[in-house]
Amino acid sequence: LTSVNMSGIAVGLKKGYITEQRPNDKVRPARMKGRLSKRVKLVRSLITEVAGMSPYEKRIRDIIVTGGTTAEKRAYKFAKNRLGTHKRANKKKEMIKDTWIRGAGRA
Repeated sequence: LTSVNMSGIAVGLKKGYITEQRPNDKVRPARMKGRLSKRVKLVRSLITEVAGMSPYEKRIRDIIVTGGTTAEKRAYKFAKNRLGTHKRANKKKEMIKDTWIRGAGRA
């Protein structure tokens, strides 16, 4: 731990209480929130493998499969309607597209 250049005086360039700087190598628990762990990833993949896609996911897949000039856009708009945000909709659309491509490559 290194001490920060503080003088202990309330005025001046180096004003403030003398403290020690937090170590930079540690990641605070709050920063870990929302990160995908191995276990959660495995469980989610297992559930989708066993249960299959939900009806709205099947519909997104059908929109992509049938194609057309605006298939990507229509799939995105449908997903955005169901999921609420731009980020979630794009992620879901890409996920379904990847699973469809993997399935097509397998057959």
